[in-house]
This record gives sequence, structure tokens and C-alpha cells, in this order.
Amino acid sequence: MEKQSISLRRKTYITAMRVLMGISVCITCALVLFLIGYVLWKGLPNVSWELLTTKPSYLSDRIGILPDILNTVYIVAATLVFVLPLGVGAAIYLTEYAKNKKLVEMIEYAAETLSGIPSIIYGLVGMLFFCQFFGMKTSLLAGAFTLVIMNLPTIMRTTQESLKTVPQSYREGAFGLGAGKWRVIYTVVLPGCIDGVITGCILSVGRILGESAALLFTAGFAHALNGILEGLGSAGATLTVALYVYAKENGEFGIAFAIAAILMILTMFINLSATLASRYFQKRRNV
Repeated sequence: MEKQSISLRRKTYITAMRVLMGISVCITCALVLFLIGYVLWKGLPNVSWELLTTKPSYLSDRIGILPDILNTVYIVAATLVFVLPLGVGAAIYLTEYAKNKKLVEMIEYAAETLSGIPSIIYGLVGMLFFCQFFGMKTSLLAGAFTLVIMNLPTIMRTTQESLKTVPQSYREGAFGLGAGKWRVIYTVVLPGCIDGVITGCILSVGRILGESAALLFTAGFAHALNGILEGLGSAGATLTVALYVYAKENGEFGIAFAIAAILMILTMFINLSATLASRYFQKRRNV
């Protein structure tokens, strides 16, 4: 009887936990689907070719987000140019070259701490350091350097974890064939973990696209249409900053929802690209 009672209580507990986990999954999926559906339902009717291909004209009350789209492309490109070599290089050094384990642990702890700092603090530091101390003023380049600091821990940690997945026997086999340290890393280690590195880079692009708080202090609100070199040296609003300006400052909620729908589609595309890239390189590695 006692064993049956314990078995009954265990089955009841397991059933209850399964029900709770199922309810949690349903609530999470429902919230995600509601958010995506509501934003697309409110935003897609306001998306037009004119909105995507023109710049704002205050004389004719025309609203266009082409400058904001280009500013977003500029700041993503500028950020990746700096953050990828720094992040991947730092991860390779810490994983393959560094001998002082305590120093490595301190740097990893500092990176994890940096990744948890609110973005508004990065914006304040970027404004004081890049805009004022280095004299960049309010510009896309100052915003890009701020985003480099924000995304550096993410790139470094994801690359480190990817490098650790490569078996040590691969390195020892390459060393046994007479290969040098860098050649082993370049021809054996990096190809073995390229899927994780690329996935981390793609996901960091999503974080750059969705950032607004740090850019409010460093990149500015301008909707000017400029080339890439001129644009990086001047103030400009990205899509997220433009969404804030149109919704909070101008009260143009239709345009704000249109920008939100565009950002939602871009985010889903980036996440899908990260998944497909990871699967593609995993298949190539297993062949």
C-alpha cells in the first residue's frame, strides 16, 4: 500500500509538471504569435513603395524612411568591420594562446558583466567618450563604435564556445604532422567551428538592428540622405531611432508601426539565416 501511494504521488507530480510546462509553452507561443501578428497587422498596410524609397519632406508633409534604412545599413556595416576582427581575434587568443588561466577567467567574467549592462549606459559612455572626448560629435561613426563595445562580449564568448567544441585530438594530430600553431588554427580549428562563429555574428547583427537607446545619445535623430562616407561622419537616425521619433515626438503611429513591421521581418529573416547557416556548416562538417 505504501509503495502504491508513493507511486501514485509520483505519477500525480509528473502529470502536474507536464501540464504546467505545457501551459507555459502555450502562453509563450501565444504571446509571440500575438506580438508578431499585431505588429504586422498594424504595420503592413502602412508600408508603401513611396515610404521605402523617399526621404522626408517637411514642405509637402511627405514621410519617407529611405535615409533611416541607409543609416541602418551604414551603422551595421561599420560595426561589423570593427567588432568581428576584435571579437574573433580575442576569442582565438584566449582559447588557443593564453597560458594564464586566471587572466582568461577574469577577462571572461568581465565580458559576461559587460553583456549584462543596460544599453542606455553604453549610450551615455559613448556620448562622453566618442562624441566629446574624441571630437566625433553626434555621428553614425560614434554610434558604431558604441555598438562595437556592446557587441564585443557577445562575439567573443560565442566564438570561444565554438572553439572549445573542436576536439583536442584534431589539434594534436595536426601538430604531429608538423603544422605550426597558426596553421593548425587556420586550417583545422576554425573550419571545425565556423558554424558557431557565423551564427554568433548573424545574431549580433540582429542586436545591432534592434538597438535604439545607445544610438539616441551617439548617432542622433537626423533623417538626411547621405553617402556612406559622409553619412558615417554626420548624425543620422536608424530604423529603431526613427520608430521612437515618429511615435513619441511626432505622433505618427502608422509610420511607427510600419517601421516596426519592417524590423520584425528583418529580425525573423536574420534568425532564420542564423539557423540555416548553422545547419549548412554542420552538414559540411559531418560529410
